Amino acid sequence: MNLGPTELIIILAIVLLLFGSRKLPALARSLGKSSREFKKGLQEQDEEEDEAPKAAPAAGKPDVRTEPATKKPEDRAEP
Repeated sequence: MNLGPTELIIILAIVLLLFGSRKLPALARSLGKSSREFKKGLQEQDEEEDEAPKAAPAAGKPDVRTEPATKKPEDRAEP
């Protein structure tokens, strides 16, 4: 979808009619702030994803158990 200069002028005129000349600067300012916040959130998410593998335990080490998984029959309490 290619927008030429004529289409952009028509869109700008419609926006000007809908919002008025007084609200356009505030609308552009809020759009810029929201765009910056969105980009900042994406950067923070990327940084968290980069740090997550470093904090994870090593996958090569085996899981060590201190108790046997099943008890012997003589260790079981009789009811």
